[in-house]
Amino acid sequence: MGRIRRVGSVKQELLQKSKEAALSAVQIFNNPNISFKAETYIVLMIIAWTYLLHAFYRSTGIEYRYFQTQANGKRKFDRTKNGAYKFWELERCLNDESSPLDKDTSNNLRFLIGIRHEIEHQMTTRIDDILSAKFQACCLNYDEYLRKLFNDSTMQRHLSFSLQFSSISDEQKEMLSDKKDLPGNIKSYILNFDKLLSDVEYGSPKYAYRILFVPKTANRKGQADQVIEFVKADSELAEKVNAHYAVIKETERPKFLPGQIVSYVQSKGYGKFRMHEHTMLVKQEDAKNTAKGFGVMIAGKDWRWYQSWLDFVLDHCQKNKSLYEGPVSLKKRA
Repeated sequence: MGRIRRVGSVKQELLQKSKEAALSAVQIFNNPNISFKAETYIVLMIIAWTYLLHAFYRSTGIEYRYFQTQANGKRKFDRTKNGAYKFWELERCLNDESSPLDKDTSNNLRFLIGIRHEIEHQMTTRIDDILSAKFQACCLNYDEYLRKLFNDSTMQRHLSFSLQFSSISDEQKEMLSDKKDLPGNIKSYILNFDKLLSDVEYGSPKYAYRILFVPKTANRKGQADQVIEFVKADSELAEKVNAHYAVIKETERPKFLPGQIVSYVQSKGYGKFRMHEHTMLVKQEDAKNTAKGFGVMIAGKDWRWYQSWLDFVLDHCQKNKSLYEGPVSLKKRA
């Protein structure tokens, strides 16, 4: 029991430090009085992601310290000159086959790691506008995986659009060509990294979150102006800009009945996950707590589940394959 508590304690400490680093990154980047914000943001978010993945590996029992296997089969852990363990850096965490991150999120982080390598050797000019789409994606990705891996939604209220005193440029290549004082190594790195991505990977909002802002004034007195213009996904404007921007869709979130959740999960090969198992998981996770954002009560009496709960259930089954894998059983539970 002592070891279990220790593992949990370290995991919670890592998560707390991770969230503090992420919040500091956002607060600094949104501070108009700081000019060295992009560089600071990158360093702090890399720390935040590193601790987040350390917490994940800790909770799943994966060794994330460097070590050498000796002839007798025992591990000899690598240490610093002062005797501390050498833990995996973020890139090593991403490279591990057990990494829980999807490819687009990993691409975003690998890009930022490469930028950090470039800027740590020399001073840079302002690169905030050039990289802001990647920064926004990094933020949203972090919040998604904090919720997905640890069911922690405390960061959402801190992630918002900040007010800017500068206009927003059109395309990355045009921005790069306009930035005459941008260091050549930074410009080359950005263009070369993007070239290696497929069109699908480059266009993913998890790699770079690009939003179209449309200047607009209210048509009537007393009508509030909106900073963000919502464009219909099937509109002519959306078709023109969709190649370079993520168009925000103003749409109703899909909702699922419990039976639909169970049927979908069973269709993925987890036939032993039945309605009983679903009910027990709901109780175990306190999933109907509205603060967790897994679902909503309709008309005060009927509960419906969001996609986030379906993803959570599927992830739970994947992590417990030995319990749920198999064909759908037609027998009733005793």
